[in-house]
Amino acid sequence: MLKSAAMTPQRVLNRIGRMNYFHDDRHAERTNEIRWLVEEFVEIPVKNLPLALEGFTIVQLTDMHLRPYTQVEHIQRAVEKTNALKPDLVVLTGDYVWHDGEDILDLVPVLAGLNARYGVFAVMGNHDIKTDPVLIEETFAKHGIPVLRNDGLDLQHNGGVFHLAGIDDGWLGKPDIKATLDKLRGDKPVVLLAHEPDMIDWYANDERISLQLSGHTHGGQVQLKPGKPFIRPYLGRKYVQGLYRVNESWVYTSRGIGSTGLPIRRNCSPEITHVTLVSGDYYAQAA
Repeated sequence: MLKSAAMTPQRVLNRIGRMNYFHDDRHAERTNEIRWLVEEFVEIPVKNLPLALEGFTIVQLTDMHLRPYTQVEHIQRAVEKTNALKPDLVVLTGDYVWHDGEDILDLVPVLAGLNARYGVFAVMGNHDIKTDPVLIEETFAKHGIPVLRNDGLDLQHNGGVFHLAGIDDGWLGKPDIKATLDKLRGDKPVVLLAHEPDMIDWYANDERISLQLSGHTHGGQVQLKPGKPFIRPYLGRKYVQGLYRVNESWVYTSRGIGSTGLPIRRNCSPEITHVTLVSGDYYAQAA
């Protein structure tokens, strides 16, 4: 006898995701942090940063995983909080959906409300490629948000220039760092968007990369103790959350906005990352 379709795992997850718990306004009262939104502020010293770029701000949003646990309202709150920070640039570092690529049709119109002086740029994550990468890229393009896949461009601010680049997903995509930095000329600082943080080890000898911004890990999503993640995913086992120095580069791994697997976060709240670029040499400061 065939089991009822209502008993399939995805139907169960969808039913859980429709519970009031995931879309009422009592999230701040709960110990389950799944609907919290914490703003993390970090200053990152960049060698050879032009004076005109001192204090340039980037807000990173990542791993939204729309539905079933992450609802549109949660993303809307993240957009409103991001806009209140008045960033110079917003970057989106992948995994916009979880199981259903068509969820991107509801997500991107909300993300199109992001405001930044120099725009919004995105890269793909493993879940995006696994579901429907063509639809996801097309939907972003329709709403004026470029998706960088092994590509980059110069951004100018007050006469200063840095290079923003985005590499394809390291798990299911076709990442190519040579193609990604092909348009780079001179010794401009490079901000690289890469969904999986551990990818930095593949090209850590490239001293042109000033900063890599990544997600993917959810910070483990559940930490038995603060800083002790329960799960470390493939390509997210080494640089799990926060700021790391890797050779001449910085890597920052965000805990992300959404949740997958179990509908719980513990000691690992969803994160909006606010990065400020400042001039400086890490090694000179350490000395």
